[in-house]
Amino acid sequence: MQFQQLQYFVAVAETRHFTRAAELVHVAQPSLSQQIRSLERELGADLFLRARGNITLTDAGEALLPLARRILADADTARQEVQELAHLRSGRVRLGATPSLCTGLLPDVLRAFHDRYPGIRLMIEEGGSHDLVRELARGALDLALVVLPLPAPAPALTTVELLREDLVVVSSPDARRPGRGRTVRIADLEGERMVMFRHGYDLRELTVAACRAEGFEPDFAVEGGEMDAVLGFVRAGLGVAVVPDMVARRAGGDLRVTPLARPGLSRTIALAHRSDVAPPRAARELQRMLLR
Repeated sequence: MQFQQLQYFVAVAETRHFTRAAELVHVAQPSLSQQIRSLERELGADLFLRARGNITLTDAGEALLPLARRILADADTARQEVQELAHLRSGRVRLGATPSLCTGLLPDVLRAFHDRYPGIRLMIEEGGSHDLVRELARGALDLALVVLPLPAPAPALTTVELLREDLVVVSSPDARRPGRGRTVRIADLEGERMVMFRHGYDLRELTVAACRAEGFEPDFAVEGGEMDAVLGFVRAGLGVAVVPDMVARRAGGDLRVTPLARPGLSRTIALAHRSDVAPPRAARELQRMLLR
């Protein structure tokens, strides 16, 4: 089995078309087809069902695809590691983070990293912890900032707790202040119109669970937004939202920020990477800066 054959196989699996796959990997279509057939002989199984205008994976192809993607990702990581040995003057870091962390925690850290290593490309992927864990496992990310506990057991990942982040309630300065004083209880949010994040957002699950623990269902004025949209809807007076304190402080003075009464709500942020593969050197340097 050759590395190049796996590249050709993944290209066909993703495009479902031999000619487009050949164009993608810059090889003549007959050569690509010959290498795929050679790979099938080596494995003793057909990888594709070939019909005119319709290419689908066989069971053997479905089994091979995630393994091939991981092999290619690991080889790419090895290539990047070697290239980065020249004093981190080139290379990349693929970092995943939840949208709220991209808004609150990351800007200052990434600015410091970029100032120190201007030749390193920073590739950021926003997503919920569940999606980021999946991308880490398949080798598409070097590091990810995730919310603990993880949505599902992930024995192939190493996590290091980074910080515990308090949550606060934000509202429009023109609207009535939620609660009865300088703090607000979760129970005070009963009957308040709320701006809620989309499904899959860690903050959505945390807020809804806290409301249910107080015996009520939150009343959504608007739902389905990302962080910037949620803050914008709150500014417009559509409702209140529960967001990380770090995000609220960076949002500017056009939002009223009300702390939650004790015991309040918080979430634990961790830095995660695959246990079976060490992150590339540039990623390890970013990891060091984040943990510092």
